[in-house]
Amino acid sequence: MISGQYLKSVNSCVRYSLVAVALWAGLWTSQSAQAQFGFGFGARIGVVGGINVDPNGAVRSASAQERDGWLKNMRDQVALPRGDMANGTELRMISLSKLQAKVAEAVANNQPLSEEVVYLAGLQRVEYVFVYPEQNDIVIAGPAEGWIVREDASVVGESSGRPVLQLEDLITALRSARATQQAAMSVSIDPTPEGEMRLNRLLSQLRPGPGFNPATVEPAMREAFGPQQVSLKTVAADSRMAGTLVAADYRMKRLAMNLDDSPVAGLPSYLEMIRQQGAAPGTQPRWWMACDYDAILHSDDMLAWKLTGRGIKAMTEDELVDATGRRRQTGRSNRQAQRWADLFTEKFDELSGHNAAFGDLRNVMDLNIVATVIEGHGLVDVAGCDFGLFLDADGALQLPSWKTPKTIAPECSFVRGRAGWTISASGGVEINPWKVVSQQTQQSDEVKTVHVRATPRDDQWWWD
Repeated sequence: MISGQYLKSVNSCVRYSLVAVALWAGLWTSQSAQAQFGFGFGARIGVVGGINVDPNGAVRSASAQERDGWLKNMRDQVALPRGDMANGTELRMISLSKLQAKVAEAVANNQPLSEEVVYLAGLQRVEYVFVYPEQNDIVIAGPAEGWIVREDASVVGESSGRPVLQLEDLITALRSARATQQAAMSVSIDPTPEGEMRLNRLLSQLRPGPGFNPATVEPAMREAFGPQQVSLKTVAADSRMAGTLVAADYRMKRLAMNLDDSPVAGLPSYLEMIRQQGAAPGTQPRWWMACDYDAILHSDDMLAWKLTGRGIKAMTEDELVDATGRRRQTGRSNRQAQRWADLFTEKFDELSGHNAAFGDLRNVMDLNIVATVIEGHGLVDVAGCDFGLFLDADGALQLPSWKTPKTIAPECSFVRGRAGWTISASGGVEINPWKVVSQQTQQSDEVKTVHVRATPRDDQWWWD
C-alpha cells in the first residue's frame, strides 16, 4: 500500500519529482539472550529481510561494522547440510509427526535444534500436503536443496538463492490458523494524518526555481512528516513472521520509490515511470502484496492436497487524501500504478532469488495456506495425530522473541522530471488464507499419484 500525493510546484521553469517515504535499512536482529528463545532454539543470532529495530521499536540503519559482525556470527553458527540433504531435489517430504518428535527430544534434553530441523531439511516451497491415517501422520513436500549463508546474512538455497522455509514460521502459521479465519493477517505502514498535513503545509511554501536543490529541504521534510506507524494484525508482533511481513513491504517500497536499484532487468521504479506525468490533486496510489494461487487441488478422498501458482502478487488502488490527512478508498487504480504492480508480480520469482525478503514472504504465505488446509479440513483428526507441542503457544516449546517494529523514520528520494512534488508514505501486506482455501479448492486426480510416493518411512523424518 505505497501511496503518493502530487502537489504542483509553483515555478514551472524547473520541476522535480520528489518522494518522501518512511523506509529503513539494516539488519533485523533477535535478542541473543537464551531466555528470549525458549528451549530448543538456542541463542542464535536471527536475521530477517535486512532491518534493525531498537528496544523502543524504532527502526534505524545498521552500520557496515554491524552488518559484517552479524554475517560472521551467522556463518560461524549455521552448519551447512551434509550428505543427501545437501542435494537438490524436486520433491522432498517431511513427516510432521516425526519432526515434532525430533523437536520434543531436544526440548526434553534442553538441547538446541539442529539446522536440519530449523531449516526444514532445505525446503524451498511447500507444494503438497498429504494425510496418512494408517501412519497417524501428515506430510508436507516440495522442492529442496542445500543451503548457504549469503552476504546479506540470509539462509538461502545454494543454487536458487531463494530462502529456505523455517520451522519457526511453520509453527507460527499452525498457531495462527484459527485466528486468521476471523481476520486476515496483515501489516500496514502508514503516516499519521498530522504528519501529512505538516508536510503538505511545508511543500506549499516552497518556491522551486532554476538552480533549486530539493535535497536542501530534506531535513525539514523529515521533521515535518515525522515517524510512520507500523500496524500488525492477527500475527504475534514479536514473531519472525511479523518481521517478514514488514521487511517484504519495505523492500517493495524501496524499489518502487527509486531508493534501491532493481536487481532484475525490466523493473523500473514507479518514480521513473511517472516522472513526465502529473496526477489529480489529492490522489494517492497505494500498493500491497497478497496471496495469488491458481488453485488448491485435492484428491477425491481429501487425503492429498497441492498448492499451485506463484503464491503472491502486488495489488494497487488509488486513495483520496483530504485536507486533514485522512484517506478514503476509491476502488480505482491509475494506469501507471497498475503497470508497476503488474511488472513487480511478473518479476517476483526473479526478485526472490536476489532479495530474501520476497522469498521469505512467499514461504510465509505457503505455510499459512498449509495451516489453513490442515485446520479447515480437520486433517489432524483425520490422520489421528497430535501436534500439541507445535500448537500450544503456552507450552514447553517457546518460539524466539524478536524485536517489534513500531515506528519508521522518513527517507527521501529525488527524481528530476515534470510531475511536481510526489510524496509516498504507506505500504502493506495482506494474507487471507481462509479466503484462498474456501474459494480456490478444486478436486483433481493428479495429486493422488504423488500421495502414494510420499508414504512415511518408519525411521526417517525427511526423505526424497
